[in-house]
Amino acid sequence: MKTKKTVTALALFTVILATSMLASTAQAITGNPIPDGNKHPYVCLVVAYDENKQPLWRGSGSLISPTVVLTAGHVTDGAAYAAIWLDEKITYDPDKGYPTYSNAPATGKPITHPDFGYYVDNNGLVGFITHDIGVILLKKPVKLSQYGKLPSLGLVDTLSVGATVTFVGYGVQYQETPKIGGPYDAWRGERARFYTTANLLSTDYAISSTFIKCSSNAAQDKGGTAFGDSGGPVLLGDTNTIIAVTSFGANANCAGVGYYARVDTPDVLNWINGFLKK
Repeated sequence: MKTKKTVTALALFTVILATSMLASTAQAITGNPIPDGNKHPYVCLVVAYDENKQPLWRGSGSLISPTVVLTAGHVTDGAAYAAIWLDEKITYDPDKGYPTYSNAPATGKPITHPDFGYYVDNNGLVGFITHDIGVILLKKPVKLSQYGKLPSLGLVDTLSVGATVTFVGYGVQYQETPKIGGPYDAWRGERARFYTTANLLSTDYAISSTFIKCSSNAAQDKGGTAFGDSGGPVLLGDTNTIIAVTSFGANANCAGVGYYARVDTPDVLNWINGFLKK
């Protein structure tokens, strides 16, 4: 019998995230990254905190309403609190590597999809992770000129191979060498919002019912994602429609292909909409 286990903070770095632990540097959004400016004002930096409001890890997310942030399940899972920042460039505490909780423009309660998890005894991608979706319910509404939009049911299934998607996120800027104090402490640099475009790859593979697979090869000028982009939106073309959120990569160098948790499935859409109706 397969054992289902919730993803932990350690798994955030070692198992799921598309990140580079081998290279000395890593760009945030990879492959022709473009400074975002105010193109995607609803995309935010997300920092998860423990019960003592000490930072655990960070990711990206999207406000889909004034009080609801959509992100990845492995960003919210195990966190007691969450805070978001929306500036294009964000300063942080150089000692901790994170911005200060008390300075956050908005804070809230992280909630993870009830079916989120991964199978520790599975050697392949099938069943490796499931329902990598989370939300943050903000204490106070955040007014913006635009919010991310949920997709229609089954939208991804109508897209053709090669369809253009846009990644947005606050991924890593560089990795210190040698690493000091463990992997989390190694990631430094200004947190900035970037975006890039990529292409939808084959829709005929084992986990295509819950994930999309996209190009991620900077050497070929194809867009990709890296550590810190997790939970950030995968947008349909140049729209604000979120078809998926950044989940995990196929290798430790953020190259090849990336996998993104679909938002357009019935159980995911119903779960998210339940918070929007409150």
